[in-house]
Amino acid sequence: MAQVTITINNREYGVACEDGQEVRIIQLSRMLDEKAKLLTANSQQVNENMLLAMVGLLLADELTELKKNPSAANSAPVDNSRIREIDAVTAENLQNLTKKIKSVASILESL
Repeated sequence: MAQVTITINNREYGVACEDGQEVRIIQLSRMLDEKAKLLTANSQQVNENMLLAMVGLLLADELTELKKNPSAANSAPVDNSRIREIDAVTAENLQNLTKKIKSVASILESL
């Protein structure tokens, strides 16, 4: 089981997830963080429980609207931030693999 640290409203949380689901959990947590930032942008301090309830209400409202009009979900604009996030994770994974390949190549060359 994998462990990932997410940040919502400047607070970190350790979350366990299935192996391979780390990127998805981070994506989802960023959605929650965006909602929390929207709600706290104009206020100084919001009780954490109240913030959780308000974020939940916003997401429930969005989900209800999508259920009423499913075609709107298909015509929604592409979220470039998610694409950039996936690209960044992929680039990091490729860099790590490149380092490992170079290390193995170095060992093989010394034989």
